[in-house]
Amino acid sequence: MIVTRTPFRISLCGGGSDLPAFYEKNGGCVISTTINKYMYITSHPSFDKKTTTLRYSKVETVDDVRKVEHKYFRQCLIDEKIDGVEITSIADVPQGTGLGSSSAFTVGLINNLKCIKREYASKGELAELACNLEIKKLGNPIGKQDQYAAAYGGLNFYKFNPDGSVDVEPILLSHDMYKQLEKNLIMLYVGGEHSASTILKEQSKNMVSAKEKEAGQQRIVDMTYRLKYELEHNNIDSVGRILHENWMIKKTLASGISNPKFDKWYDKALKNGALGGKILGAGGSGFFLFYVPEERQAKFRKAMKELPEMEFKFDHTGTIVKFVD
Repeated sequence: MIVTRTPFRISLCGGGSDLPAFYEKNGGCVISTTINKYMYITSHPSFDKKTTTLRYSKVETVDDVRKVEHKYFRQCLIDEKIDGVEITSIADVPQGTGLGSSSAFTVGLINNLKCIKREYASKGELAELACNLEIKKLGNPIGKQDQYAAAYGGLNFYKFNPDGSVDVEPILLSHDMYKQLEKNLIMLYVGGEHSASTILKEQSKNMVSAKEKEAGQQRIVDMTYRLKYELEHNNIDSVGRILHENWMIKKTLASGISNPKFDKWYDKALKNGALGGKILGAGGSGFFLFYVPEERQAKFRKAMKELPEMEFKFDHTGTIVKFVD
């Protein structure tokens, strides 16, 4: 049996600039961190070597991997030329909640299949293989930040170059400020599931057809560079202010990112101690991330108690092979 563990991520600033429609023209960048919520992929040989069984929200058993309905499973098994296995996926958080679960699944599955074949793949190779599978082979209108975050783990600055290459640079804070940043971020669940591809498809189209949308995305990129500088100088309260600026622009880039209910919750959060926040992922559902100084958190939690909180800590490892028997 082989078990891989791959983290989910929260994006602090820059989301949208990892879409090809933007970075191929302007270059893009994102600051994100992975958290201790994970996708687990387990695999072992099938009892019947002629069949492949996949267990996720449903169970599939096939005699030819080309018959697999789950497109991610199917493409990965075809690419790695593997069959006669039983694979199970389990996640700490449901899909469609803005934490990069699809890419965590893809990166973790590729890592697991490489281990079955006793092939080593670096974190960068795993990220690129996942990007190639999701974006090029499956045609998903998504960016590259989730795959790289899942593969590398940690708090990083990702730079998306016009030629498609990605530079990964750790954000270095003092230990005390790093732990304080972790304490000052609060995630509240607003419910529902979204189709990130639908929102991102519209956002990509707007980058090409609407100059003001492209200019808004460029302002978010500029903020991301500013946030990198502030974090490297241990000014963690800048996260709150820049989250706010980022959210004000982000929700104008495509319909479906926000709605009146979200705006009401956001205004209430600001009135009760939050310096800023944003919906994670493409938007429309999932989790609100807020930056709240520790001394204001009691008031904040009391005011926002209608929304369930998900506690978390930062992850440092990225995708790993957790167990091999």
